[in-house]
Order: sequence, then C-alpha cells, then structure tokens
Amino acid sequence: MKHVLLGAFLTCVPVSLLADPLPSWNATAAKEAILGFVSSVTDAEGPDYVTPSDRIAVFDNDGTLWAEQPVYFQFIFAMDRLSELAEQYPSILSTPVLKAAAEGDLATVLQGGHDALIEVVNASHSGTTVEAFQAQVAEWLAEARHPDTGLPYDQMTYQPMVELLRYLRDEGFKTYIVSGGGIHFMRVFAEQAYGIPPEQVLGTYGNSTFEDVDGVPSVIKAPGIAFIDDKEGKPINIERTIGKRPILAGGNSDGDFAMLDWTTSGSGPRLGVLIHHTDAEREWAYDRESPIGRLVDGLDQGPDKGWIIVDMAKDWSRVYTGGN
Repeated sequence: MKHVLLGAFLTCVPVSLLADPLPSWNATAAKEAILGFVSSVTDAEGPDYVTPSDRIAVFDNDGTLWAEQPVYFQFIFAMDRLSELAEQYPSILSTPVLKAAAEGDLATVLQGGHDALIEVVNASHSGTTVEAFQAQVAEWLAEARHPDTGLPYDQMTYQPMVELLRYLRDEGFKTYIVSGGGIHFMRVFAEQAYGIPPEQVLGTYGNSTFEDVDGVPSVIKAPGIAFIDDKEGKPINIERTIGKRPILAGGNSDGDFAMLDWTTSGSGPRLGVLIHHTDAEREWAYDRESPIGRLVDGLDQGPDKGWIIVDMAKDWSRVYTGGN
C-alpha cells in the first residue's frame, strides 16, 4: 500500500521538484534567477502567481536555441540547395552573387550585404510547394555536416536551452519560437529538436501563391519576402499570432532587443534572458563587432532592465546536444 501511495504522489509532483531540471547549467546566479522566477510564477499561494494560460515564453532560434556561426544555418542550406539546382538548371546562376553562392564562396556573398542574401534565398527557396521544400530541408539536415564541428546541424542545438524549454513546459508554460529564420525551414525540425510543434513556430515568411499542381491544390513558395520576423517585427508578430504579451523572452542579439523589451515592460512578473556567446573554446566568442548575432544594446541596457545575461562559458557545463 505504501508503494502505491508513493507512486501516486510522484505522478502529481512536477519533474522539477524531483531532480535538477537544468543539469547542464552550472550553479551560478543565472540558473538561480531562472529557477526563482519560475518558482514564483507557479506558486499558487504566492503574490507573483501567473495562471497557466498566461505563462507564455518566446525564444529566438539562431544563436539562442542552436548555433549560428559562421553564418545562419538556413543560409548554408540555401547555398547547398542552389548548387544542386545549378547542376540541373545552369541558367539559374544569372548573377555573380548566385555563382559565388553555388560555389560555396560565402565571403563574396556576404560582401553583397542584405540584398545578396535575399537574392540567394529567392533563387533557392521559391518555385516549389511547401511540402517539397520541407522535404528538401529534412534531407539536408539528415546529410549535411557543419564545416567546423563536423556535427549534424540539428545536433548543434544547445543542451541547456533544450532543458530550459522542457522545464518550462513541465511547469505549465507554452513555449514558442520567434525567429528571423524562415518559418517553413524551422518547422521541419523544431518539434523533434525542441518539443515545439509547428503551430508554435513564428518566423520570417516569403510570398506564396495558391495553385493547382497536377490536380492537387497547393501552396507554392514564391520569390520575395512578405514579412521579416526580426527586431520590431518580433513583438508585432507575437501580438498578431499569439495574441498575448509573453512573460518570458529569450534571445542573443540586438535583433531580439525589441522582443525582450516589450515582454519585460508588461505588468506583473517578467523575465528577459540573453545568451552571451563568450565560449571561444567550445563554441565561438562574439558580440559587439560580429556581423552575425551582433549584441550591443542588450549588453549595455539589459542589466538595468533586469535581464539575465547568460555567460555561456561560465553558466553552461555543456553546450551542444550532440557534443561537448
């Protein structure tokens, strides 16, 4: 009888009370602050209690949930995809930028700035159904390897952040991705990698058309960007899609500043979390001068706003789900 009662008790106790919910986080102030915040908003008898329906947490993806160096992984996919297309349709390489991208010449493409990146994405992402595009992404993720780590890209997710997402859901939070990455790209792996279903992934999306393809009504990815889910676009997209101001937001760059600022300026308990890339040994160290994941405003203003600045080298005992 005692064993039955114990089993019934354990099934009612949150996982976070039975074991360390964040084992890959070192015992530092950052971990303590996160645990304290979650404890306070889930304590039904406490003054900061937040009902489960309002426990909304949003996270950037690139540089926050998985790595983003030497360039966003979706762009590496775009160059690889363009190279494949060029073998079948050589005429697609109609500009110097597209030729450089197909040859893997990242430096030349980056010299072209934002316009060059959009040109490569348009050429590699459009003219196909959403389903066909996502099948291409899934195949690429299964086969491609990062040039520096040798890991599959979907194993370069951050183990501490995967734990944080799981912990929040165990405590009644609903977790969302809100990223500048392409929505159709991220929806391929988000559920398996993070436990976040496709309908809880917000991102940049391109133009689309609705057409009949061989007798099948289909949504076709068309050239051009319809909405960029970055900077001020993030709170706009959250309000439009989720309909509630989150109580927790996580990011890593100034592209996430508006999202964290909007989240933490609401009434009641709020938490902003910034991942600071300080670990040159296990990952990369970058912030103010980096063209990818530039972090200036968050470092300068975040502490005064009460945001947690996570020092990757000091606060994490492990980095990747598939490695160190």
